[in-house]
Amino acid sequence: LLLLLLAPWGPRVSGALRSPPRWPVPYRRFDYRPKTDPYCQARYTFCPTGSAIPLMKEEDVIEVYRLQAPVWEFKYGDLLGHLKIMHDAVGFKSSLTGKNYTMEWYELFQLGNCTFPHLRPGMDAPFWCNQGAACFYEGIDDAHWKANGTLTLVTTISGTMFNEMAQWVKYDNETGIYYETWTVQASPDKKSTVWFDSYECSKFILRTYQKLADLGAVFKKIQTNYTSIILFSGEPIYLGNETSIFGPQGNKTLATAIRDFYNPFKPHQSVREFFVDLFKIIDRVILNHQFYLFYNLEYWFLPMKYPYLKILYEEVPLPVGSKASFGV
Repeated sequence: LLLLLLAPWGPRVSGALRSPPRWPVPYRRFDYRPKTDPYCQARYTFCPTGSAIPLMKEEDVIEVYRLQAPVWEFKYGDLLGHLKIMHDAVGFKSSLTGKNYTMEWYELFQLGNCTFPHLRPGMDAPFWCNQGAACFYEGIDDAHWKANGTLTLVTTISGTMFNEMAQWVKYDNETGIYYETWTVQASPDKKSTVWFDSYECSKFILRTYQKLADLGAVFKKIQTNYTSIILFSGEPIYLGNETSIFGPQGNKTLATAIRDFYNPFKPHQSVREFFVDLFKIIDRVILNHQFYLFYNLEYWFLPMKYPYLKILYEEVPLPVGSKASFGV
């Protein structure tokens, strides 16, 4: 919250901006998911009870539920819910079998590792433990979603539509592998330019809903809100990739600046260390208007501007399906 303080403009960083830029920068998809490095460890196991998506009978009628709860609700209850920092998922219930299922998308190594890198001894480039993936498992934890969040029926689909959605999930999961925390835009105005769009749990749910609408699902007319963590910046400056910046022929000055920027975001062992680095973050992001963004395996400089950072909980309408579609 201290990042909302007002401050005068600071110096800019020059870089080789690719021309012409395309805004927002398209999220890059990949041909395969790389193996994870043993260095990357999660405090909580990713998808501990995950299972394969079942093949539904074509004549099945499946209820689709919107699921939302505060991030880390299992540990902190509604604490982050007061800040509208919410996690999203989707639930399914088969009318033929009576079985419930939950599907969500989240970080393999927790949010902090996806948002900031590690600075490892003997390695010039920042080291990123960043992957996100879909998780599918049997059952819906009603208490988890209802206690401080949402469990709401949004549409019904056929077994055929579910199976087609499952094929799309496989593609989406195999090609969209990196978690992107930040949305970056020019100003708080709703019509302002978006430089970069986030790629996280809510965006997966929105893509899933859109896929179901494309397949013919008709959604109920209810309000649906989602969390966005937004950075505000002037036009970003393209800096390069890991090789061009940190490689043998790289830019040593820029490489040092990027490492110095990320250093205060490291995990802290003491309260004193945390507050010392917090003041460094305020100095660089607010007083000097600097932020280095790693997106699509490339580095960008963001000339930060007021109000610097904001957490929004905004409505994104459910997609509109065809009048001839199967559904509610």
